[in-house]
Amino acid sequence: MRSFIKKIQNTIFQQRLFKRDAKVVLAVSGGPDSVCLLDVFAKLTPKYDLELLIAHVNYGLRGKDSDKDEKFVRRLAKKHRIKINILKVTRIKPSENELRNIRYNFFEKVRKENNFDLIAVAHNMDDQVETFLMRLIRGSGLSGLSAMKHKAGTIIRPLLGISRKEILEYLNRTNRTYRTDRTNKQNLFLRNKIRNELVPYLEKNYNPKIRQTIFDATASIADDYSFLTEYAGKLIKNQKTLSVKKLLELHPALQKRLLLKYIAAKKFNLKDIESSHIEEILKALKSTKGKRQIVIFKGLKLTRVGDRVIIITHNT
Repeated sequence: MRSFIKKIQNTIFQQRLFKRDAKVVLAVSGGPDSVCLLDVFAKLTPKYDLELLIAHVNYGLRGKDSDKDEKFVRRLAKKHRIKINILKVTRIKPSENELRNIRYNFFEKVRKENNFDLIAVAHNMDDQVETFLMRLIRGSGLSGLSAMKHKAGTIIRPLLGISRKEILEYLNRTNRTYRTDRTNKQNLFLRNKIRNELVPYLEKNYNPKIRQTIFDATASIADDYSFLTEYAGKLIKNQKTLSVKKLLELHPALQKRLLLKYIAAKKFNLKDIESSHIEEILKALKSTKGKRQIVIFKGLKLTRVGDRVIIITHNT
């Protein structure tokens, strides 16, 4: 048990997840991962002088089971004497993206309203592996394949380097109870199919350590992506317009990063910008049909005028 806690403490130190006196919102669903997160933070509170707050989302998708999850988390909050905020959702579209948006918007709202510093979520190594495979199947580039980070803005993931097996062993050794979501065994979403079918198949038939192998690969990809992004940022610094000639002289990997940086620098959201959009832009910039090329995508209008690139908002 001590080695488990120590491993998480090392992650907190190495990744600089938070400082002493930090105020942390804990996302607690009632499942094993979040129960482990809560238990660990409760143990670390005296050492780091933390202030904790629990946030729970009741989607109501599983009827009475969803309400039982809520009651269970309420009991945990009472046991640890931690204030709890609960969101009850109605009229929901059961898509993975929609569920994610609802909970993260709620967590951020709770953080801001209570003037807290961070939001801790219970993603673990297995989640990282599943995310990588899911994005690989969907055709993500480096950004997507680098997957989740230990810290991203106000979001921290202290359990990211811990396997689901280690978490369950810790809960069993400490006699901690948790709720089990039966829908996790049902292949309703792509993530569930990857968790229940693909990963066990790869583990059995190709590499018994596939989870660790993929997890290590995501870290390496993240480093490469970070370098390319930072270098592209230096190239574009203080440039009001983009030179087509200079852009096309760069390595293809840097061309893509530079375009994304340029779009972001114009205060545009990159969330819906896909690799296909960047490829379309590059195709237009390489065109010899004329000195003026126009690409319209995701509410943006990119115009090539001679050697210059101009991006503005575009209402269709």
